[in-house]
Amino acid sequence: MAIKYFGWGEVFRSSLVQFLPEGWEDKAQELGALTRRRKIVSAETLLRLLLIHLADGCSMRETVVRAREAELVDISDVALLKRLKSSSEWLRWLSVHLAEQVHLPVQKPHWLQDFNVRLVDASVITEPGSTGSDWRLHYSIQLFGLSCDHFQITDQKVGESFRNYPVARGDLLIGDRIYGRIAGMNYVAEHGGDFLVRLSNKAFKVMKNEHEEFHLLDHFRALEYGEIGDFDVFYRVSKDQLKPIRLCVIKKSPEIAERSKKGVLRTASKKQQSIDEETLELHEYVFVVTSLARDVLSSEEVMSLYRMRWQVELAFKRLKSILGLGHLPKTDPDSAKAWLHGKMVVALLTAAIVEQGRFFSPWGYPLRIRG
Repeated sequence: MAIKYFGWGEVFRSSLVQFLPEGWEDKAQELGALTRRRKIVSAETLLRLLLIHLADGCSMRETVVRAREAELVDISDVALLKRLKSSSEWLRWLSVHLAEQVHLPVQKPHWLQDFNVRLVDASVITEPGSTGSDWRLHYSIQLFGLSCDHFQITDQKVGESFRNYPVARGDLLIGDRIYGRIAGMNYVAEHGGDFLVRLSNKAFKVMKNEHEEFHLLDHFRALEYGEIGDFDVFYRVSKDQLKPIRLCVIKKSPEIAERSKKGVLRTASKKQQSIDEETLELHEYVFVVTSLARDVLSSEEVMSLYRMRWQVELAFKRLKSILGLGHLPKTDPDSAKAWLHGKMVVALLTAAIVEQGRFFSPWGYPLRIRG
């Protein structure tokens, strides 16, 4: 008996299609996803097929079995892999336009025109049926354009670091706390790039000068809400050498600060760890370090740029939560990039649905106002 998935085709057309950008079907042909219409004759069929693999976390083989049983399409897993690869640019295009719907930055502001802004992150991939984590995926995504420009798959012994990515002059790498390590920052600078990274307390000593440490809270406590602190400091690259760096900080609102403290205390409790008072108080602030000089980006622009990263991080969190589902094509760079672009579509489509849910109507769909 064929599996009908409870009328999933009708659900797709009546519910999910409303979140897709205008012209999405035509773009499938224009961008090479539907150059051949043998068996897969429409963009709708192709996207439904890819979503079984990307959203449901099915392997290629399981995906084609489900598609056959649902009377969607009858193709081989090899043919599906080819379709995924050819859909890479179409999936990226869908991501960019879905990002606009959930108010993520997709247009580069004029003050960043000289930079190739890249967001770096990593996620653990657990193979289905495994008893533990198997791989770590390191990936870099263009902030403006949401294109995956690099990925690397390693075992769990390889930690998260800027050193996992190729860097060229003009690159600006943005990372979270775990990337705020001296070796990684030096690596970026040595290759002609710049970095912006959130600083983790006690990751390394921040220095006022060769002999005096810069105590963070002594300077942060004087800040008012909305005021940005901007300090010229140093970090030690060797016993006899200091390197200049810029530290920017802003105070969180009382509500956000309290939520952050509760979160870190909850995590520490689960891990049976203790949190000292200084570390807890530092959760009242967002502070970053950067190699960018003050005459290149102002402190407001530095913090705005990190905020852009944080907006995309919301999509990343959804992306990372589903990265462990399904099979990443590990030996084929083209299919792996297409897989990442497709996962971003799923994450942003989820975000768009959640956004719409905040304004849910009793009849279950938005009205189209005639203009």
